[in-house]
Amino acid sequence: MKSSVWVWRVAFVAACALQLYGVYSPEEAGPSTGIPGIDKVAHFCLFAAVAFTGLKVGVPARWLLGALVLNAIGSEFVQHYLLPHRDGDPYDALADLIGVAAGAWAGFRVVRGRRTGEHDMMGV
Repeated sequence: MKSSVWVWRVAFVAACALQLYGVYSPEEAGPSTGIPGIDKVAHFCLFAAVAFTGLKVGVPARWLLGALVLNAIGSEFVQHYLLPHRDGDPYDALADLIGVAAGAWAGFRVVRGRRTGEHDMMGV
């Protein structure tokens, strides 16, 4: 097995762990930057990273993307109702879903390129 396969698997596990920490930690994850909307960028990136790396390592799209959509919506309910120092925000869920879509788009392009022998612009 090529070492790059292991690197992508580690990246997938790290992306999952970081995403779960970000959306389920009892306190808001990360430092306060004072930049308006930066948390939406973080939500987008966390979900896009899991979608992309998951598809890259061969997680079945139906299960991966379904779980990410459920997590995007469910995590906001958990934050609102079960984490007293967090607030559920529908715009966070929207950023999550857009991240899933973007990560899936990029992941499908890479996977399709690998199957057809095309060279991907991202070099992965």
